[in-house]
Amino acid sequence: DAVPEKSGHNFKSVDSSLGGLSRSSTVASLDTDSTKSSGQSNSNSDTCAEFRVKYVGAIEKLNYNESKSLEGPLDLINYIDVAQQDGKLPFVPGEEEFIMGVSKYGIKVSTSDQYDVLHRHALYLIVRMVCYDDGLGAGKSLLALKTTDAASEECSLWVYQCNSLEQAQAICKVLSTAFDSVLMSEKS
Repeated sequence: DAVPEKSGHNFKSVDSSLGGLSRSSTVASLDTDSTKSSGQSNSNSDTCAEFRVKYVGAIEKLNYNESKSLEGPLDLINYIDVAQQDGKLPFVPGEEEFIMGVSKYGIKVSTSDQYDVLHRHALYLIVRMVCYDDGLGAGKSLLALKTTDAASEECSLWVYQCNSLEQAQAICKVLSTAFDSVLMSEKS
């Protein structure tokens, strides 16, 4: 299912060629496509990689003690599993696809026409990110983000569904690259 090209969209080359991004395209689009097609001579560090995801749900405003118990990746996965069994989070997302843009500023999740922004996660507020198979047998993967508020008093969990584990891992990879580039620029 090809995606209709949108005027004024900086990353046409990525979207129009693939409905769901495969691993090869994400890696390629990072260095080449987006900087070329945006028509600006911006440096690669401003690149934004885009992925098509579905939104499962969020558990917001967990208090400090709950937040402390969610340190490792397995803690997050178990917590989400329990929340799904308790009915606090759905097992499967809604039908609507969203565009998740990942850059050195963080993550922006917007509607596929990019008019409405669903969530913004600033890079410095993202505490942890984990991707794993959703266990439902359809080969889909879940991507969970743990974010904190500016005062670090509460945390929230955001859960998105990816088309494949490769896609989820690609998002994690882009995000860790963004973290690295920000840390590098702070040192210099």
